[in-house]
Amino acid sequence: MEERYCDIKELELYFHIPFCVRKCFYCDFLSAPGDEKVKRKYMKALLTETVGSAFRYADYEVVSIFIGGGTPSTVPADCLEQLMEAVRMHYRLADGAEVTMEVNPGTVSGEALLRFRRAGINRLSIGLQSADEEELKAIGRIHTWQQFLESYAAARRAGFDNVNVDIMSTLPGQTLSGYRGTLHKVLSLEPPPEHISAYSLILEEGTVLSEKYEKGELTLPDEDTDREMYRETKEILAQAGYERYEISNYAKKGYECRHNCGYWKRKNYAGFGIGAASLVENVRFHNGTDLKAYLAEPLGCREEIQRLGEQEQMEEFLFLGLRMTEGVSCREFTRLFGCSMEDIYGEVIRKNIRDGLLWYRPGPGEIHMRNGRCKADGKYTDSGRDAESPGSGEDAELSVTCQDAESPGSGQDTKSSGSGQDTEPSGSGQDTKSLGSSQDMKSLGSNQDAESPGSGQGMEPSGSGKHAGDITACDRFLALTDRGLDVSNYVMAQFLL
Repeated sequence: MEERYCDIKELELYFHIPFCVRKCFYCDFLSAPGDEKVKRKYMKALLTETVGSAFRYADYEVVSIFIGGGTPSTVPADCLEQLMEAVRMHYRLADGAEVTMEVNPGTVSGEALLRFRRAGINRLSIGLQSADEEELKAIGRIHTWQQFLESYAAARRAGFDNVNVDIMSTLPGQTLSGYRGTLHKVLSLEPPPEHISAYSLILEEGTVLSEKYEKGELTLPDEDTDREMYRETKEILAQAGYERYEISNYAKKGYECRHNCGYWKRKNYAGFGIGAASLVENVRFHNGTDLKAYLAEPLGCREEIQRLGEQEQMEEFLFLGLRMTEGVSCREFTRLFGCSMEDIYGEVIRKNIRDGLLWYRPGPGEIHMRNGRCKADGKYTDSGRDAESPGSGEDAELSVTCQDAESPGSGQDTKSSGSGQDTEPSGSGQDTKSLGSSQDMKSLGSNQDAESPGSGQGMEPSGSGKHAGDITACDRFLALTDRGLDVSNYVMAQFLL
């Protein structure tokens, strides 16, 4: 039994619950209102699909679950209890698995939250969007700021100690001071949320707001205000102790969303419910979106099966992984594809490093040597004395001990597929020179030149497995700089071969 356990692979589960009280004016997700009879029929079909598919994942351990929508909290609590029980009975659920559920203010009672927590849901994502009543009305939200406060307090009383709050910027009629007010109100919650997802409004085709904008009936903040909102989000949340670990997501240390980090790192995940997407062993597929067809045959709705070729896997590895501020591992790329990133994308990488949009950073857990001095916590020591950090460009940095490093923290939020809150990654920089270069590079967001970690003369590209002098190469990560994060879609599109 122990030997079999060693062969277990990790799997994430996503459950799509498409019901909501009313569709928000910006929402283009697969969701709509539904009465209790329809909701119960749907949850029964969802159970059938979940249990009937379990045999496919007998050799996997479920490490995270995300229940998104729609608004899952509009479904009767006993239906969600049954769903969680089915997962425990028919899947191998890891100890300490992260189990997230999306909740909207005004759709859940204190009693229901207690039942969710007892059922094994241990993380909530609450869709606030704005603390301003007029802004909430302008985007079609059904709740008030006071209702959010009541739901948030009830969640804490129910024992939820891992909570994400969604907020949005660039809303109709929103001012910079108004958005700043939302940020400060969220941070003043007691206790403050462990995770904050901060999104800028996107006008999706077919939505109420998009149609109003096309008719000239909608006024949005101008580009300069949008840019300032983005800047203040980073600054205010950083000052409050939140680390930006993904383009739109900020977390207290150790509270990054494990489930969504899995999406960006291309972990296996299986989706259940209408429209739910899956990626299993480099095969992408999703369920159909017709509710009647799903209710009639929940195990027969899979469509658009796509086996990813090596080129597609490489592209996804980069344009999904670069969403995370830690970047993508050079060593992992080589392990998966048998070549270095520079072999395939060298020209693109060098161009974006010159432009200050990408940089190489050392992987966690590394020790670097430079002129016989050992680097620890970003500084070099010689006979117990601190020395300057690298940056002069005169000496080459050599990695001398290498350890695989875990991805950051235990995790928390983004938007899950089809959800209106914490998300599944959609595809959406700083400076350095590519390996083998002796030139300085600028780290993004900085006016100072800095040598990229691991750069210097006589060094082979990461992925080759060695440096000059037969010193084993440590892992390095290719990451967006601060400037690169500001134009992430532009940078990541260049990795589509």
